[in-house]
Amino acid sequence: MASAVRDLDLDLDAFEGPFDLLLTLLLKEAIEPAEIDMAAIVVAFVERLAERDRLDLDACGEFLILIAALLELKARRLFPEEEAELADLEPEEAAEELARRLAEYRRMKQASAFLRERLEAERDRYFRLGPAPLAPQPQRRLAEQQPLRLAEAIRALAVEPPRVSLAHMALRFPPVSRFLERFRAVLQRRRRFDFDAEVQGLSRVEQAVAFLALLELRKTGEIAISQAQPFAPIRVSRADDERIHAWTARSA
Repeated sequence: MASAVRDLDLDLDAFEGPFDLLLTLLLKEAIEPAEIDMAAIVVAFVERLAERDRLDLDACGEFLILIAALLELKARRLFPEEEAELADLEPEEAAEELARRLAEYRRMKQASAFLRERLEAERDRYFRLGPAPLAPQPQRRLAEQQPLRLAEAIRALAVEPPRVSLAHMALRFPPVSRFLERFRAVLQRRRRFDFDAEVQGLSRVEQAVAFLALLELRKTGEIAISQAQPFAPIRVSRADDERIHAWTARSA
């Protein structure tokens, strides 16, 4: 049954023929072990087992021994300078050392693949060299703190601050009626007056309200308003005096 392993037909990139012939060529160094795909040999053997009705344990055991020998031979060729060191070791120690070095080789291969991917990803990026880092600043030692003063400061921060008054920001509009009464009282004492002189000293808001009162009196027909030219002083007089003055001018 063991002949089933040696008669295994292989179709590899570097070899085509029975497994037994491959072993002979490898031992005679006619073929480099690095050129042989060990995974393809394992796949071919598994396919051969799948074709059989029963599992041939003898053939499996022989195949494991042969493939292990091939792997060891290939590993020795991968590390030729270390072959002498492995020859001085016991078989168990040599197997452990070989497994360790193969694992290290696998890690190096993965690291090189990772670095290659990073290089491809960063190929379109360019970095500008910056100035040398500043010297480390010495750490400042904190002065001794007093816990009681810290507690007092925290309690002071926790006290609710007094409410800020916004009364000074509010616009207070005086009533128009106040200026209506004021202008009527002035016209009772005098026949006419200057609006600018009457509102002098008042705020802009009070002057605006006073002007509204002036327009209200003009609307009701209680006063007459005249102005010599734009931006000239506004003259305010009684409405009846203005009518008398106009009638006198027409009569003349």
